[in-house]
Amino acid sequence: MAETNQTEDNGGNDDLYEHFRFVADKGQSPLRVDKYLMNKVENATRNKIQKSAKDGNIYVNDVIVKQNYKVKAGDVVTVMFEHPPYEMLLTPEDLPINIVYEDDDLLVVNKEPGMVVHPGHGNYSGTLINALTFHFDNLPNNSSNRPGLVHRIDKDTSGLLVVAKTEQAMTHLSKQFFKKTTEREYVALVWGDVKEDEGTVEGHIGRHPKNRLQNTVYLGEDAEEKGKAAVTHYKVLERLGYVTVVSCRLETGRTHQIRVHMKHIGHTLFNDERYGGEKILKGTTFTKYKQFVDNCFKVLPRQALHARTLGFIQPTTGEFLRFEASIPEDIEACLDKWRNYSKHVIE
Repeated sequence: MAETNQTEDNGGNDDLYEHFRFVADKGQSPLRVDKYLMNKVENATRNKIQKSAKDGNIYVNDVIVKQNYKVKAGDVVTVMFEHPPYEMLLTPEDLPINIVYEDDDLLVVNKEPGMVVHPGHGNYSGTLINALTFHFDNLPNNSSNRPGLVHRIDKDTSGLLVVAKTEQAMTHLSKQFFKKTTEREYVALVWGDVKEDEGTVEGHIGRHPKNRLQNTVYLGEDAEEKGKAAVTHYKVLERLGYVTVVSCRLETGRTHQIRVHMKHIGHTLFNDERYGGEKILKGTTFTKYKQFVDNCFKVLPRQALHARTLGFIQPTTGEFLRFEASIPEDIEACLDKWRNYSKHVIE
């Protein structure tokens, strides 16, 4: 179910560009193609999808279909337009980048919260890729035609990313991520008192069947059909009463992996709006407590997640490089509030 950005002639029409491609799962029951795409395309609206169908932009198995076509298992659903995907039309922008390390092969960036990593889904400017293409020439494309990008982190997650400057570095680093030999550690603030001092969360991660903006954990016999294998190792760093600071080390790198896995074990990330963490999930019903938590949300207006440690082998020298980015001010300010609250209020 990968999204691709490749030009496709589609029966002799060289003017169409593929914007989305999805292969229906083996267990897919018949579902109208407009509803199917609503579940698959982030930020899509019913009106946009229906207009695309009316304009003849939706194909199933290379044939134009109407909006009431029923998608079945194995169907290849594509959305084609006469213009290239916006993320292919990169506009270099003179935006600041916090570079913590650079050599001839790569650079390591400490991304600020709020910056989108790559264009797409309504974010076509102000991204890290827009900034990179301004500051660096001839960055190699990854498999999704995104210059320099070896991996990514979410918009509201802060922390470390490695960017490839050469084709050889892109290939070498991508293999390290694929083979799970990189070191990636995140610090998160989660709701609730995590009972075990450390543990491992395993479970396939795939799109949520009812909320298309979320991913969820799938277990059981059909897990492989609905999601991709994911493993997260966590360790408690600090207990603050109704919340806990944890270190999460990724063995795999799925979309929203830490956010999904921690919610799965009952510890949603603090102020993670997409997964329900912007609500008070633990604590008291006192008005003063609600005011306290609201103040914490104001200090930290995003999910409490920071990519603190990144380690990998330098593609040319073979040296293992390891970097650490200190916890940003907004998360630290929120933690200080919880430390003070847990010390003076919670027995």
